[in-house]
Amino acid sequence: MKIALLSDTHSHVEEAMFKHFEECDEIWHAGDIGSFEVTDRLKAVKPLRAVYGNIDGNLFRREFPPHQIFMCEGVKVWITHIGGYPPKYTKELKQHLDKIQPRLFICGHSHILKVISDPTRNLLHMNPGAMGTHGFHQVKTMLTFQINGEKISDVNVIEFGKRGAK
Repeated sequence: MKIALLSDTHSHVEEAMFKHFEECDEIWHAGDIGSFEVTDRLKAVKPLRAVYGNIDGNLFRREFPPHQIFMCEGVKVWITHIGGYPPKYTKELKQHLDKIQPRLFICGHSHILKVISDPTRNLLHMNPGAMGTHGFHQVKTMLTFQINGEKISDVNVIEFGKRGAK
């Protein structure tokens, strides 16, 4: 299964990202979507899994959950918007991480791209950075990766130019 992972679009649709979706099986969005134009465009090309973020209003909260916990191939995945990163997870999430024990923990919110192994919890943390034109990030980014059985591999960072460029 090949995944395209993005977050923090803040209503921005980056046309250049669509060529990367062609080779993917699913698109995952880790919150702060901003407008239904974003999710409608993504759903039109591939199956979409998404969570709402702190900027997403009530309409988004009716359509998308705050957390998605599911199996992809042989990997338990948890996607949420605000979660922190190893070892600085949010206080609320620490106890749930220990209970749920995902192998892949994904969040957005910080606009900082990170892929970090957490050997104490035997998980891989991913934050794809931000694809929107609002925020303090300098470059718009997303990730692609593969899940094959229990293996997560071929993680690629894709950059789309400066934050203010459309």
